[in-house]
Amino acid sequence: MEEEEQKKLCFSSTVMVHNIAKRHNVGTLARTATAFGVTELVLVGRRDFNAFGSHGSASHLAFRHFHSLSDAALHLKSRDFDICGVEIAEQSLPVNEHPFRRSTAFLLGNEGSGLSAKECEICDFFVYIPQYGSGTASLNVTVAASIVLHHFGVWAGFPERIRDGNKFIVAEKPLKQARRNYCVENAESIIEERKIRRENNSHDFLDENGTDDSPSNGLDGLFGG
Repeated sequence: MEEEEQKKLCFSSTVMVHNIAKRHNVGTLARTATAFGVTELVLVGRRDFNAFGSHGSASHLAFRHFHSLSDAALHLKSRDFDICGVEIAEQSLPVNEHPFRRSTAFLLGNEGSGLSAKECEICDFFVYIPQYGSGTASLNVTVAASIVLHHFGVWAGFPERIRDGNKFIVAEKPLKQARRNYCVENAESIIEERKIRRENNSHDFLDENGTDDSPSNGLDGLFGG
């Protein structure tokens, strides 16, 4: 049992952002992600993002960009991540039962339509959040992210942040990116993305538009592109 607990401490979580309709939700997701131990937010589509609502949390979070869902999925698989779709569906498992096995990337659906068929295709499993009241059909995407990421942190045994009075102590801000609210490319990320594209082509993977190269896809609606 102790060996199992030690192994879980090596696990991490990631949030995938794709096809979310409301601009301010990305910033709020960044704030939620940092609160529950997420160190990286994966953007699929455009490189720019809206940090409104993050209250400075975006400075503590790495942003990684991919042109398509298939690119992002291959990257996560290479790091031994499961991809978990957060969706109310027949095959979904209750998140409070902690059906996790390893490091996990959480893909949240569009606020109105939920996960698309293409998004569901890259998921290894699905979780839903049990509700006990009858007044709403579903939760806001950022609220859902908070609950799911908290449950993963409990399962993984993340250490609780130190408190000071009625607040948690915030770490010093790391160096800012060269351009605010923009996922900056570097030599390593360019090499990695080209490698993933070659793997996509060799496996005949298609993105959600039916092509293997989509410079701007589902986040266009989010960022008004």
